[in-house]
Amino acid sequence: MPPIVLWIFAAPQTLPRVTTNLTSLTDGRHAAFFHRSRISVDRSLFPRLPPFRLNATIWCSMTPANAQPNNVNRPRVGIPWRTTDEEAKRITTKLQFYFGSVEEAGGEPVPISLQLPANQFAAQIADLDAFVLPGAPADVSPELYGAPHHKKTHEADANREKTDFAILEHAFSSGKPVLAICYGCQSLNVRLGGTLYQDIAGELHTEIEHSREGLPPEAPDPTHAARIEPGGEIAQLAAACGLENRSGGFDARVNTSHHQSIRDLGRGLRIAAVAPDGVVEAVEHEPHKHWVVGVQWHPERMKGDPLAAALFRALVQATRAAAARR
Repeated sequence: MPPIVLWIFAAPQTLPRVTTNLTSLTDGRHAAFFHRSRISVDRSLFPRLPPFRLNATIWCSMTPANAQPNNVNRPRVGIPWRTTDEEAKRITTKLQFYFGSVEEAGGEPVPISLQLPANQFAAQIADLDAFVLPGAPADVSPELYGAPHHKKTHEADANREKTDFAILEHAFSSGKPVLAICYGCQSLNVRLGGTLYQDIAGELHTEIEHSREGLPPEAPDPTHAARIEPGGEIAQLAAACGLENRSGGFDARVNTSHHQSIRDLGRGLRIAAVAPDGVVEAVEHEPHKHWVVGVQWHPERMKGDPLAAALFRALVQATRAAAARR
């Protein structure tokens, strides 16, 4: 007699709240989010969903499979699209890393369009609990910090700039946490009145290779040492992760994929980490008050790294703490 396989369907779950024109999809590992009316990426991975999601468990024995986590009580973390072009073409290859890291840390990632009407944009970000500003192939326009255009500076993305700046203005006024990564870290610094080195290799003449220039897309990110300065949010995470403590600071190893970096600090920022050549690798705004952290490296791509995972967990924990105070 052939084995009997039973399909048991649980009762429908309550869906997480979403904005009018957004929905959530999952590929089994990460949550990916797209505008409902314009989904066009890899439809084989993202079939049309029913009005509600059933939690189907296949029993191969008397022991049920592990239940999948839902989004109930997860802080909603807004993540803008990296560029206008990627949003238009629905390119999510890099964006998926941010979604996955937020979800693994206990948050619910929510995409933020770079082209929403002002009223819809304001309503959406008001409904979110925290933000991750991701990296991007674009560069922040040097006009925004009063510098001439360097020949190595990449084309700016005006939609991404105005979106980041509006998110930061809202986050600062409402006390919502922000994790700014790579381009996002530079955007944070410029929004607060800081400036940038437009090309590290050409302006600093360092022997450390900070960019991925010349590497094939499938090559792993280069890495280099970084010193985490004492007294801030990242230092607390480094201590909890067991990183080596030297003279009050901590030795870390970070990945790198950027050709620009912070030059003059923006208002209220402090240096939280530096590379051996002096390049600023992380900043914090008023540590232990309003959780705003910027890192020049890419923790979302450092799978299995304790400090990288701790950054996203700290964002989610800070979000819950901020919500409790409001």
